[in-house]
Parts: sequence; structure tokens; C-alpha cells
Amino acid sequence: MTVMRKRFSSVCSSSSAEEDSASLFDSASFFAADPINEGEHPYASLLCCHRVQDSLLSSNSSFTGYRGILNWIIIFLVLTHAHLFLENFIQHGFLIDVKKVLEHLIEDNCNWPSVNLILAANMFALIALLLERAQDKGMLSPTNGHHLHLGNMGLLLLFPAAVIIHEPTISTGGAFFSLWFYTVLGMKLYSYQETNRWYRQATDAEIGKNVSITQKASTEHLTLQDLYYFLLAPTLCYQRDFPCTPKVRVNKLLPRLLEMVIVIQIMVGIVQQWIEPIFQRSENFFSSMDITMRVEHLVELVAPTHFLWLLFFFLSHSYLNICAELLRFGDRHFYGDWWNATTLIIFWKNWNIPFQKWCHRHVYTRLVEKNVSPSRAELLVFLMSAALCEYMIALPLHSCRLWIFLMMVFELLVAVFLGGYFQGNYGNGLVWLCLLLGPPLAMTTYFHNHYISCHHHPQSSSSPLTSDHRLPGRVFLQPH
Repeated sequence: MTVMRKRFSSVCSSSSAEEDSASLFDSASFFAADPINEGEHPYASLLCCHRVQDSLLSSNSSFTGYRGILNWIIIFLVLTHAHLFLENFIQHGFLIDVKKVLEHLIEDNCNWPSVNLILAANMFALIALLLERAQDKGMLSPTNGHHLHLGNMGLLLLFPAAVIIHEPTISTGGAFFSLWFYTVLGMKLYSYQETNRWYRQATDAEIGKNVSITQKASTEHLTLQDLYYFLLAPTLCYQRDFPCTPKVRVNKLLPRLLEMVIVIQIMVGIVQQWIEPIFQRSENFFSSMDITMRVEHLVELVAPTHFLWLLFFFLSHSYLNICAELLRFGDRHFYGDWWNATTLIIFWKNWNIPFQKWCHRHVYTRLVEKNVSPSRAELLVFLMSAALCEYMIALPLHSCRLWIFLMMVFELLVAVFLGGYFQGNYGNGLVWLCLLLGPPLAMTTYFHNHYISCHHHPQSSSSPLTSDHRLPGRVFLQPH
């Protein structure tokens, strides 16, 4: 009996080793018996049915087939939010009205200050082109040309801010679009002048070249066509001879246009049908609420705000691809797989590739060249981007609370102090948690205060920056 037990034990250990190297779901290897073992005992494969292995959901398991669980989560989320939408329609009725959005984008009078503001931006672009031509012909020294460029871009940044603050007839939508347009233009013109300066330095460094030929080749790129192609292209970094596709592909263009129309309609529906009723139930500014009401208000806004943020990303994807297709712009790497980011730093590097390239090329590299440590240069670039996000939201709404800036700084602290403890799937979960409770939610609180200022006129706030007479015209969310 002892000998037989040892024999079965050896058979079980050998069969267990073989099963470890074979697939668990291979029916042939799972049910078929080893001929050698069958020779010792015909029921050895049936008697030995256990082996050393971990549960599939344990951390030691190498199992990765979670597709079924992902499908269950998607279906569950769809059904849950379908119930919320149905409850919302029953309680509030149908609130979606695209005409209100169009009314908000149209100015209060026939002067159209936002349109005139955008048209005036051509003046700054033409000045940049003239300064580059003057430097290329030797009429202007590189130092004086650089200073004049900086003065031109300083006026470019101050001009829209002054108009938005002091022009009462400009709408909120017009102010947002104008400020976004001028900010992008300023970054493009900075890259334009700095890249052309690098080209001139490379040309001057060449030895044994014909000077007239190099000057002619340089002058060929300093044209209105080259400048405006760059200004319209979906990139912030200038270079000569952008990579281009052979032709405009209509089969790629039409789906993107359809996507933009559908996504805009969904975004308008979420704002008017979901977010506006939440704003209507509040009568105080977010900063004047007690802690319980503040938390409840934020919890209600998490889901719609996050959906809007995701839809805005997809809208940007469609818009940038439309611009690239119309201009035959070849570099379509506008974002990386940020949804798989395991750290916030990886997310920031993959979320907006054109902006990340511009910061690395024109800010980070220049700081490192001036003997700033790489870590400090990265910190300065991050703080600059956080301040820019705050500026883009706070100025059109005439309210500066620093909520977006502080939220991004808080995310930086989370990335620094908790990044080492959350890795892999846990790190990706932390990234998504920060996206749910991060800057998009802080941005929504700005719009909440703007809505309350224009509709309820609470007496609790005496700040001149948030009083009703300083706010422009209509708001995006108008109650029925």
C-alpha cells in the first residue's frame, strides 16, 4: 500500500508539472492521460486532479482575460445612466434647445466684438512676418528683432484680455473662443520666430556655401502662404516643409465631420438636460456653500462633467483631423494612449501632444540650456501650463478663484508622493480617479458661479469680479 501511494504521488507531481506548461482550457491535454502513467495505473489521471495554482482574480495570477468583466461594466453603466436620463426627463421634461446655444454665440449688437477681435489678430501675424523678412535681409539685427518679436507677442496677449474685460457687449462664448484663438496664435508666432532664428543660425554656420543661394532659399519660406499654412495647421511647432499626404481623402473627411456634429449635439444635451437642472437647484456661490452642500453638489456634477470632458477630447480629435485632412498635414499624432497611463506624468505627456512638443521645444529645452536643472525645468513647465488653464477659464468668466491651478498642483503632489505606491492597474485607477475629481470638476464650479451670478443674484458675494454688472451678456445655460 505504501509503495502504491508513493507511485500515485509521483504520477500526480509529474502530471501537475505537465499541466503547468500546458493550457488549462486545452481539452486534449486536460482529459487525455499520459500513456506511461496509464501503464502504471489506468486511473492515475482521474485520481490526481489537483495542482498548485492561484485563483484567477488574485494578484499572483497571470490571468489577463478580463474582457467579459469589461463588457459587463459597460452594459451596467449604460443601463444605470439610461435610468438617470429617464428620471431626468420625467422630472424636468425636454430641456434641450440648440437655439439658445446659437443665441449665446451671437453678440448682443451688430458690432460683433469677438469677430472683430479675431480679425485684428492678422495684424500681429503680419508684423511677425515683416520682422522675419527684415532680419533675413540684414535690415534688423537678431537682438533687436527678437526684442520686437517679444513686444509684438506681449501686445498680442494683452489685447484680447483688455477687450474681454472692458467690452460689455462681448458674449461669453465669443470671449472664450477669442481668448483661445489668441493664445494659440501667440504660441505659434513664438515658435515661428524662434525656429526661423535657428534656421538663420544654421545657415550662418555653413562654410563654403554660396551666400546668395542660401539667402534665396531662406526668403522662399518667408511668405504669406507659408505663414498662414502654419497658422491653420493643427500644430504649435513651426518647421519648413511640413510632411504632407498626397491628396485630401474625402472618405476620411466626411466621417470626422459627422462625428463633430453628433458630439456637439450630445454635449449640448448633457449641459442643458443634466447640468443645468443641478445649477438651478442651487442659490449660492460654490465658495459660500457649507461643506455638506459643497460635497453633494460636486458628487452630482462628477458624472456629467466627466462625460463632457471625454466628449471634448473626442471633439478635438475630430476637429484636428479635419484640419489636417483639408491641409494634407501628415503628422496626425495629436495624442498618445493616455487612457492606459499608469501615472499622472505619463498622462500629461500623452494627453496633448502638440502642446507637449511646444513646451519641450521652446520652454523646457531653453531652460535647460540656461543651466536650470531638468526637474526644476519640468516643474516650471507644469506650473506654466496650470496657470494657462486657469487664465483660459477665469478671464472670460471674469472670476479668478485659482481652483483649476490649485487642483493641478494637488494632482502634481499626488503624482510625486503616491506614484510609487500605485503602479500598473492600480496606478491607472489612480489616474482615472484624478480625472474624475480633478480640473474638469473644478472648471465646472466656475461655470456654476457664473450661472448663479447671472440668474439668482445672491447677496452673499460682494466680489467685484463676480458681480453681475461685470459679467458679459447671456450665459450658456438659460433656464426654461
